[in-house]
Amino acid sequence: MTNTDESVAVLGLGAMGHAMAASALRAGIATIVWNRTPEAAQDLKAMGAEVATTAADAARNAAIVVTMVTDGAAVLSIARDEGALAAMRPGGIWAQMSTIGVIETERIIDLVRAERPDVILVDAPVAGSREPAERGELTILASGPDAARHRVGPLFDALGQRTLWAGPVGAGSRLKLVNNVWLAFAAEAIASSLAVAHHLDLSTETVTSALDDGPLVSTWQAAKLRRIANGDYSPQFSLSLALKDVHLALEVTRGEQLPALSALAGEWERAVSAGLGDLDLTAVTRVLGAPDE
Repeated sequence: MTNTDESVAVLGLGAMGHAMAASALRAGIATIVWNRTPEAAQDLKAMGAEVATTAADAARNAAIVVTMVTDGAAVLSIARDEGALAAMRPGGIWAQMSTIGVIETERIIDLVRAERPDVILVDAPVAGSREPAERGELTILASGPDAARHRVGPLFDALGQRTLWAGPVGAGSRLKLVNNVWLAFAAEAIASSLAVAHHLDLSTETVTSALDDGPLVSTWQAAKLRRIANGDYSPQFSLSLALKDVHLALEVTRGEQLPALSALAGEWERAVSAGLGDLDLTAVTRVLGAPDE
């Protein structure tokens, strides 16, 4: 159990936000939750969460407010349209943990400076998908004032296996883009290699046996290979969300300077257009003609 008197509000109960709220509750942290569709909160209520009827009510009654939603527009909507930022306590911490990229993070920083300079903003996107979130094993890429670290420490310890403080507020989102570009190419290595194997009449099982436990394949890639071999494309990290993060990286690096990343984005866009966006990002193998497809 975590020893903290700081209550937490989790705004946004999609797969990640829901799992993070559950981890906070298991750690003994007083947790308030809010979601646009309240049905997502019912099992958390049974775990001991307080369910707020509005985002503003949740933010008003918590010392630390976490936003975990799909994109920057959703974060801004919660902060402004739903009144969460205005409702926060003086000296409260806003832990913005959604992956929204550099430009939208800078917009959030400017918003807090202009409208609530008495609120402490911590930019802390997470590395890891739904299953690590459910186990409290995320990596938290945090950035913000040194004075906030001890206050968010118990929460971040409950949510993740590791917290890396990257520097001033905004550095966490920059580091998250780097992390997700690495992930994109790791996934593309699987998809393209399996597509070549298909053209050479080699099965996924043969490729998996050859590469598994070898020095070229990460633990993450090995697990993905096994899921593909089993025909399992259920979403751990959906292709549409992974593509969103690739676009965020291209947005701030001018895509013409990164032709390989631009080509990857184009390939993934075709897969999303083919109706695969809600599946795991490994579903791109289906449009490349991977073995056994």
